[in-house]
Amino acid sequence: MAELVPEPFARGTVTARDGRILSYAEYGSVDGSPVLFIPGAASGSSMAFGGEVLKAHGLRLVSFDRPGLGRSEADPAKTLESVGADVADLVAELAGHAIPIVANSQGAPFAIAAAIAGAATLLVLVSPGDEVAHPAVTAQLPEDMGRFVRSVAQGSLGEATKAFTSFSASSLFEMIMSDPPTADAPVYQDASFRESFRRTLDEGFAQGPLGYARDTALAMSDWGLDLSAVGVPVHVLFGAEDWTHSPDQGRTLTSRLPNASLTVVPGYGGSLLWARPDLALSLCL
Repeated sequence: MAELVPEPFARGTVTARDGRILSYAEYGSVDGSPVLFIPGAASGSSMAFGGEVLKAHGLRLVSFDRPGLGRSEADPAKTLESVGADVADLVAELAGHAIPIVANSQGAPFAIAAAIAGAATLLVLVSPGDEVAHPAVTAQLPEDMGRFVRSVAQGSLGEATKAFTSFSASSLFEMIMSDPPTADAPVYQDASFRESFRRTLDEGFAQGPLGYARDTALAMSDWGLDLSAVGVPVHVLFGAEDWTHSPDQGRTLTSRLPNASLTVVPGYGGSLLWARPDLALSLCL
C-alpha cells in the first residue's frame, strides 16, 4: 500500500493574535500551493495524508495542532470561533490569503468556523463529524447516543469537558482502531498507519487530556455557528460504509450549508481520506 501518512519536510510555529504559540507541520511539495488540513480527535500536526498525491498535484499540506494539542499552547477559553480565528491567523502568516481547507472527522466544525472567519477559499469535509446536538440530527441517533447528547447539551461546557477527561491516547486508539469495519481494514490494519496514528495521539495528549476533552465537548454540543455564513463552496465526502461520523452520512449537514454538495463513495468507510486522498486533493486544485 502507498504511504498513507507522509513525513513532514518542515515544522514551525506562528504567534496568534493574543500571543499564544500555534504549531504546524508541512507536507508534500515544498513550493506547492498551500492547503490547510484540520485533522480529527486529539490529532494535530503529525497527522497528514496524501503522500505522493500531494507532490503530483503540486500541493503543500499544512497540518496544525489545535490549542492544547501537540505543541500549540492551550487556550482556556477555547471555542469553535476562537479556533477559527487561530486558523485565520495561521493562514494569514503562512499564505497571506485564504486557502483551501480540508477537514476530517472532529476537525469539521473547526473548519466551518475557520471558513466563517474568512480563512478558506473552499472547504472539503471528509467523513465529517456531524452536529449531533442539532435537533434534526439528534432525532436520528440511536436511543442511548441521543440520551448522551441531550445530557451533554443540558450541562455546562465545563461539565461536558470533564466528561471526556477520562480518555487517554491508549484508550482512544483502542476505541477507534480495534476491530475495524471491513471497509476500513486496509487502512486501519496497515502497520505504518497504526504507528503514525498512535504517535499522533501521544502528541495530542502530551499536555494532558484537556485539549482533547474540550474539543470533543465543543464538537458534541450545540456548535453555535451560523452555517448560512459559510460563503465558500463546500464539498462533503463520505464513505458509503461509514455510519460512525453522521447518522445520515452528512445529508442533513450538507443541506444546512449553502453551496454544498455531498458525495458518497461506494466501498469505503470512515478511513476514506487515507484510502482515497485523491478525491479530496483534486478538489483543492
